[in-house]
Amino acid sequence: MQICRSTQAMRDWRKDAGQVVLVPTMGALHAGHLSLVAHARDWLDRNGGGRIVTSIFVNPTQFGPTEDLDKYPRDEEGDLALLRGAGCDSVFLPQVADIYRPGAQTHVEVAHLGGILMGQLRPGHFRGVATVVTKLFNIVQPQAAAFGEKDYQQLALIRQMVADLDIPVQILPVPTMREADGLAMSSRNQRLSPQDRAAATVLSQALDQAQAMIAAGAGLQAVHDALQARLASQPRARTQSIDIRDAADLSQPDAILRPVVILLAVRFGDVLLIDQRVAHP
Repeated sequence: MQICRSTQAMRDWRKDAGQVVLVPTMGALHAGHLSLVAHARDWLDRNGGGRIVTSIFVNPTQFGPTEDLDKYPRDEEGDLALLRGAGCDSVFLPQVADIYRPGAQTHVEVAHLGGILMGQLRPGHFRGVATVVTKLFNIVQPQAAAFGEKDYQQLALIRQMVADLDIPVQILPVPTMREADGLAMSSRNQRLSPQDRAAATVLSQALDQAQAMIAAGAGLQAVHDALQARLASQPRARTQSIDIRDAADLSQPDAILRPVVILLAVRFGDVLLIDQRVAHP
């Protein structure tokens, strides 16, 4: 497995790499990330073969001034061991100064999708995401890239950006991986206290209930009220947002007539967790 610690090293490796799938991450890898690598390998196997590049970069521009950049978990040695075991071909490990050079003035912003939902809760977050992903695409020049469905708004935003800017990268959505008790896998889970870790299962429980209600024909308000009540029943959970949006474009539906995505953002202690579920009427 080749480790590239600069943009130039990555470009040099890329010259002879053939077809490539990129798996962008911020490190602190877990089984959910490895499922992205597995999906990348499956795509390559179906499309003539090639190599997998995983990027590890804790992107400072997607963290707000009061957010947890310094506390974000980092484990380079453990990450590299996992990626070797998963069959990754190359790891891109740039420094911040290599990605954001002095004097840079250009940002990428997806106007509407970047300003709603989590974009309201975390102003500037999606501008940082869109900018760094565009830079990674330009540096690695992959044919495809894998993104998890857990960050559903991020996935929708990246798809919109690629379409709007004619970026020749196929976006591969990967289903959310969960722990045995239903909690969505996330690097942030490492920062939960034991009590908050146990309490956080209320997220998947609320989503299960809402999904069943929608399948049974419940309306928007009834589902929203049930979600709010279920989350409120857990005293350690501080609900930041509950949204039910059209699964195709994240627009606000008037009624549940086609698939919707349920989006939750809930804080446990000082850790903000997100989870989602696509539900069909």
